[in-house]
Amino acid sequence: MGDFYLYIVIILSALAIGDLIVGVSNDAVNFLNSAIGSKAISFRNIMIFASLGIALGALFSSGMMEVARKGIFNPGAFNFEEIIFIFMAVMMTDILLLDFFNTMGMPTSTTVSIVFELLGAAVVMSIIKIFSGSGNLMELSTYINTEKATQIIFGILLSILIAFTIGAVVQWISRVLLTHNFLNKAKLINALFGGISLAAISNFILIKGIKGTPYAGIQYDFLNGQTINAFLEANALLVNFSSLFFWYLFSYLLMKIFKVDIYKVIIGVGTFALALAFAGNDLVNFIGVPVAAYQSYEAWVASGMAADQFSMSVLSNKVPTPTVFLLVSGLIMVLTLWFSSKAKKVVKTSLDLSDQNQIKERFKPNFLSRLLVRFFVVLNQYFSNLFPASISRKIRGSFEQKTDASLVKDANAPSFDTLRASINLTVAAILISIATSLKLPLSTTYVTFMVTMGTSLADRAWGTDSAVYRVAGVINVIGGWFFTALSAFLVCGGIVYLIHWGGFTAILIILGIILLLIFRNFVNHKKETQKKVDQSILSNTQSDSFSGILEESSRNIGSVISQTYDIYANVIKGLSKSDLRALSVAKNNAQELLDEVNDLKNGIYYFLKRMDETSVSATRFYISLLGIMSDLIEDLIYISNVSHQHVNNNHAALKDKQIRDLNDIFESLSSVFKEGIEAFNLEFSDKEFNDVLIQKSQNFDLLNQKIEDQILRTKAETSAKNTALYFNILIRTKDLILHKFELVEEFYQVSRKLNA
Repeated sequence: MGDFYLYIVIILSALAIGDLIVGVSNDAVNFLNSAIGSKAISFRNIMIFASLGIALGALFSSGMMEVARKGIFNPGAFNFEEIIFIFMAVMMTDILLLDFFNTMGMPTSTTVSIVFELLGAAVVMSIIKIFSGSGNLMELSTYINTEKATQIIFGILLSILIAFTIGAVVQWISRVLLTHNFLNKAKLINALFGGISLAAISNFILIKGIKGTPYAGIQYDFLNGQTINAFLEANALLVNFSSLFFWYLFSYLLMKIFKVDIYKVIIGVGTFALALAFAGNDLVNFIGVPVAAYQSYEAWVASGMAADQFSMSVLSNKVPTPTVFLLVSGLIMVLTLWFSSKAKKVVKTSLDLSDQNQIKERFKPNFLSRLLVRFFVVLNQYFSNLFPASISRKIRGSFEQKTDASLVKDANAPSFDTLRASINLTVAAILISIATSLKLPLSTTYVTFMVTMGTSLADRAWGTDSAVYRVAGVINVIGGWFFTALSAFLVCGGIVYLIHWGGFTAILIILGIILLLIFRNFVNHKKETQKKVDQSILSNTQSDSFSGILEESSRNIGSVISQTYDIYANVIKGLSKSDLRALSVAKNNAQELLDEVNDLKNGIYYFLKRMDETSVSATRFYISLLGIMSDLIEDLIYISNVSHQHVNNNHAALKDKQIRDLNDIFESLSSVFKEGIEAFNLEFSDKEFNDVLIQKSQNFDLLNQKIEDQILRTKAETSAKNTALYFNILIRTKDLILHKFELVEEFYQVSRKLNA
């Protein structure tokens, strides 16, 4: 029987490795966001700073493992068999849940997930024990550490509001005082900002680093026999002022003598500090449960008692985590940080929500986001009226950016400046330090994310053009956090019940299902990534000359026609075989193509800002092309939508004659589309244009003939839905061809004038 539990411990060890990988992929946003967003440091150096912080933090995290052992439940109330089932359910749920959020690209809290998984599994196991005995649910408090669990939950929720508010206030004050021209301020002012930031971050490193190690409890002669913890607590004011003075002097000398940008130093040190805090604080979320399971197994084997008789009160004692576990964990986390593509996807979500530039918004506005934006607009107007007009103008001036608007559209532009990045790191470090010193539980993910969102709001990154989208994104992320808690509790509780009922067989079956789901997520993520690489994306016009605009527009038109051809082919294939999957692909691809064209239309502002007054005709041509492309794709969307709806509703399939007619039309269109792609070049001749006009006439004649044929067949038809679908496709196909030829004609007329 002992081998049974040994196998479980081995499986838990394997799950710990997987949990480390998915956990780092999700939590990388905590410490990479500010450095990557500001682009102040090269990506390679960012990763080096973060890797050093993770490696050091992993070694300092031994004392944090107690949460998994006794923070949520009372271990003495359970026997070894029950505890090992709880730990198994927790690890299965955690790796599944975190991988799901990574695939979605949404940051969530590994702390919240582990807390609610432990709580869910412990509650269900407690209920099983209660109903096998007295049946009195009032005994639940005997098994669950309700006071500690409640403290953790409320502390985490409170941190969301506090982090957002303080981040917004600090950013607003800093921007008003330093403006966007902060790099040209006096060195004494920037040195003061550097001193405060570096002092806060160094204090953070002390609290989250040294104070979390066994060395903090050793008495040292040079501290007059005091421990590091005791010395820091007894001399907090002296230590903080000494640190501030030292770092202020250090910052000033760096700028004065070595001409160093102090904000880059803050970002580098802050990235290291938050990575250290992540590894030191959150490593328990990944290996705390397997380590506790291993130590429980050792204690049970040494006892010689039956698994269902051995009390796990041993977990109430503080047992140091073997250093080799910490070293291996740190190595896995560092490797994951460098090679995980999902980590980059999660970071991108946070950056998109805090970007000061005009970007493609990922989230769609909803009722709540619109309501909140209206509320804050009214609130802002109210407070603005409280200040004299001169002060209001001065404040507005502090937030005005001097950057050329045309450069904001640059894909390589920083998401925010180094001042905001420094504040993100400093405020997060201060809040985590205070909470840790007061022994208050919190989620580092929630704190860092909400600080970033607060600074974005205060820095006016959420303007009138983007606020509803960004607020909707934040609401979605926070909603995901509540979903994390609820799903962790319910799923883990369900799994521990199945394990209790089915034993090792249930473990193998559940593990197989989880591995299949993770593999499916991996395949889907890989396909999505490859699709973004291979997909022909329309490019924003960067040229400011007529010939340059014509050349770049020709590439975009060719791309639109090529993708239109592929989508139309999928529609015909789907209708011919009643293939709902092919029609779904066509429908989604058509919408994505329209989104790309809309992105180009939304970028017209930046295009016009870059053009000079002599390029009105080029601008008119460019806008006209975008309008025609949009009309063409809307026809395509209509065709794909009605076709998908028809098959999805299980209406009567098209008749063989109708399918043959559609294939005839498609074959006729194939040559038009293929030649159309080649037609868009600056050497488009009169003969080629005349050939296009002949094709246009031939295609219209064919479509008119097919419409007449269907009219004659209608009396014999038995399905109104079938007939309506067929006519809709033919009529919209005619419009689609018309718009395609409008593109050719518009391009030909302009290129002819240019070559004249």
